[in-house]
Amino acid sequence: MRPNHPEPAGDSMSQEPQSVDSAAQEASEPRSEVELLSARIDELQLALIGAREEQLRERADLENQRKRLLRDVEHARKFANERLLGDLLPVLDALERGIDAAGVGSAVSEGLALTQRELIKVAETNGLSTLDPVGKPFNPEHHQAISMQPSAEHPSGTVLQVFQKGYLLNERLLRPAMVVVSQ
Repeated sequence: MRPNHPEPAGDSMSQEPQSVDSAAQEASEPRSEVELLSARIDELQLALIGAREEQLRERADLENQRKRLLRDVEHARKFANERLLGDLLPVLDALERGIDAAGVGSAVSEGLALTQRELIKVAETNGLSTLDPVGKPFNPEHHQAISMQPSAEHPSGTVLQVFQKGYLLNERLLRPAMVVVSQ
């Protein structure tokens, strides 16, 4: 806004353009103030939209992190015993060989079988399952072929004999079954 300075009294022509100029400036000032405030409102609305979007992204990130953490905890819980159960597999194999060596019906065989059943029960409670694929199709994801044998009775690719049982821990391979496959 321009300050009004008094003009000399004899100059009436110069007074009128100044008053028109001053009125136009005063009329334009409120308009520019409204425009400034409107622009500021637009800026704040854009900032608010940006803050809301950022909040939604952060909330989604936190939710994804929470889900990932729950998945990791579940995975750790399911496979926490993997090493222990893996170390027990040779004990299960030895019990099986002991039962076979003791012969059917002997007291030693029955005692070993009871011990084996109890150990398998505990292992199964912790997610271990046995792969005994005799008569089933060869599965390279779960079986390890140690030899092939011709067979007229079985289709090609069928497991004929298991030398060593395989084991899964919660549907994940712990040890493949060592098998003989038909040709």
